[in-house]
Amino acid sequence: MRVNVVGCSPAWPNPGGAQSGYLVEEDGRRLLLDCGPGVLPRLRRFEQPWPRLDAIVITHFHLDHWGDVVPWAFGGLFGAGREVEPPELWLPHGGRQTLHGLDPVLYANAILEHFPVQEYEEETPFVAAGFELVAYRMLHYALESYGLLVSDGDRTLAYSADSAPCPGLIHLARRADLFLCEATLAQPEQGIRGHLTWDEAREAHETAGSQRLVIIHRPDELPLPEGVERAYDGLEIDV
Repeated sequence: MRVNVVGCSPAWPNPGGAQSGYLVEEDGRRLLLDCGPGVLPRLRRFEQPWPRLDAIVITHFHLDHWGDVVPWAFGGLFGAGREVEPPELWLPHGGRQTLHGLDPVLYANAILEHFPVQEYEEETPFVAAGFELVAYRMLHYALESYGLLVSDGDRTLAYSADSAPCPGLIHLARRADLFLCEATLAQPEQGIRGHLTWDEAREAHETAGSQRLVIIHRPDELPLPEGVERAYDGLEIDV
């Protein structure tokens, strides 16, 4: 598997950056994990006239993780994507209902019109773009949010999406070959949690026994210790 970091900014974009989007490729199969603002134009820069993917999987409904699905639907229905077969769109359980509720503001029903939409269940394996995935519940404020374990049958990628310290994060990353883990914070939050500090991301990596840790969702203004791998837009990683 190869992972192309399309965008890795936190909820506020880093300078010139796109928000969450991680393209997993192998043998012509193409799977996008999350599709935040800025991801679609970055993909279009290299794929004319429109990106060709097999599947998109959304981890949760904070805008920085799914916002570009809306213009993707518009382009597929009315624009340059009309001649391109849309990818499967996988949403957390109840995702269709969530989109219906957002329709008056975002015309989110366009997503349901354009994409073949499916929903996944917690800790129930499903197949997207020929990869096997399992979704683990993360602690992300009061919102239902998932991390994704992606396997090609040989290698495994763990993607935390957004999470505070929780048992699900350890289950997700246990012995993964590559752990893409968020580290949004400089200091732990008070009260209900939703994100990790760098120290907490490292602790999750060490506890889970994952082979390689790459930090994502990190503001540019927050440094990391020397030698720590940090994602950037355009980074390619072989798993």
